[in-house]
Amino acid sequence: MTTANTWDETLDDLGRRRARVLEMGGPDRVAKHRGKGKLDARARIERLLDPGTFQEFGTLVGGDVAADAIVTGSGLINGVPVMVGAEDFTTLAGSIAPGSNSKRYRLAELAVRDKVPLVMLLEGAGFRPTGDHYGRTPTDLLAQAQCSGKVPMVTGVLGPSAGHGALVAPVADFSIMSRQGCIFTAGPPVVKVSTGEDISKEDLGGPDVALPSGVVHNVAETDEDVLDEIRRYLSYFPPSAWSYPPVYLADETTGPRATPELLDIVSRDNVQSYDMRAVLDVVFDGTDWFEVQPERGTPIICALGHLGGHPVAVVANQPQVLAGSIDAEAADKAAHFIMVADSFHLPIIFLADNPGMLPGSESEREGVLRSGARMFVAQTAATTLKLHVTLRKAYGFGSMVMSLIGFDGQAGTFAYPGATMGAMGAAALSNASHAEADLAAELRDMELKASYHSAEHMGFDELIRPEETRNVLLRSLQRGLYGRQTPAAPVQRTVIIP
Repeated sequence: MTTANTWDETLDDLGRRRARVLEMGGPDRVAKHRGKGKLDARARIERLLDPGTFQEFGTLVGGDVAADAIVTGSGLINGVPVMVGAEDFTTLAGSIAPGSNSKRYRLAELAVRDKVPLVMLLEGAGFRPTGDHYGRTPTDLLAQAQCSGKVPMVTGVLGPSAGHGALVAPVADFSIMSRQGCIFTAGPPVVKVSTGEDISKEDLGGPDVALPSGVVHNVAETDEDVLDEIRRYLSYFPPSAWSYPPVYLADETTGPRATPELLDIVSRDNVQSYDMRAVLDVVFDGTDWFEVQPERGTPIICALGHLGGHPVAVVANQPQVLAGSIDAEAADKAAHFIMVADSFHLPIIFLADNPGMLPGSESEREGVLRSGARMFVAQTAATTLKLHVTLRKAYGFGSMVMSLIGFDGQAGTFAYPGATMGAMGAAALSNASHAEADLAAELRDMELKASYHSAEHMGFDELIRPEETRNVLLRSLQRGLYGRQTPAAPVQRTVIIP
């Protein structure tokens, strides 16, 4: 008998065990899952990762329970290593037991240790009611919280996600759900017993609930769409806070160019509205930029794009919504976005065109000052490269949260001629002070001259023509990035859940 032959029985046994794990919840349950238009856990990982790069671990955890209801391992996305976990709903509803908790903890632990992104794909029922005692076993959330500010953490909600497993989404930097996704503290049966409320899982935590609440950031139609969007989101980020974002090679889209289109897009009249998204289409390298939370806090646009081939984050007022006034939801959204961008060294471009924080009793009840202060702290604490342009107006605290404040560490501050600023607009000041007609006219004239007055006192680095916008930002970005060194070790940041 050769040495190799002595391995046959042992390796055959391992092969049978592995084959059983690959069956997940069994052919019938997998087929039923796919019949709903969903991918199973392993197909999701295959779609997410570069082909042939998945390396699984924890395969035999759970014994007879295939992979203990969660598939875990590593692979590549756009050539960059990532850790990935996918709850397997076909196996005991993707529920969590001590073994699967250990796998989840190990995923996040390896992500931080190896300085690579973490992706979690959720469709599970939370803790499994087995009666097993966890003792002093650490919960996976401890390790996931350690990812914050150190490695990009992304969550996809691809079906019902309840209880403990659902908590991963609001902890993550970015979460996206499919139209079949739902997320909640507890599912409809528990809600019925606890409160007497009869409600469907869609009404409890579907996209129409999870998006407005801010528990998830974006929605996509299908599993495939969600996974493609995760790949796209991560393409803007470095693997960790210890490295810089990837830069595209120069081509015809990344070089300098004038932007005369902005003369037609941005009305000189402050009263007329325009779509800030059209401005981003012109200023960025292309129109395929990525918006985060497009359906929440709509007076502010938070987006990822490329300028000169370099990934950048943009915080821009949207004049089409409340004239660009910043409400509590918009400020909360921007605060979280700024902190994520700063953690991973994405330069932040602020495009200001707002009449200030949104006034009024409803806005005050929503805590607009608290949220505005949160945004202010996030942007003033940011150490990444910052650039600012005031397009038409920026008043009061609304200008300060958009980084229009001296000694705020900007690499460049610019404004269009005629841009107005100050404590408030001339019309509001006239009404507040009950000004006579002559004084009101004088206030309007002073408002129009404000940009020149500010420029005379270095309130801006320069007043620019709209046609110069892209080139001014591009050159300032290139200059600001020229002397950068390897990033220092990141500081643990407080998670802000928008």
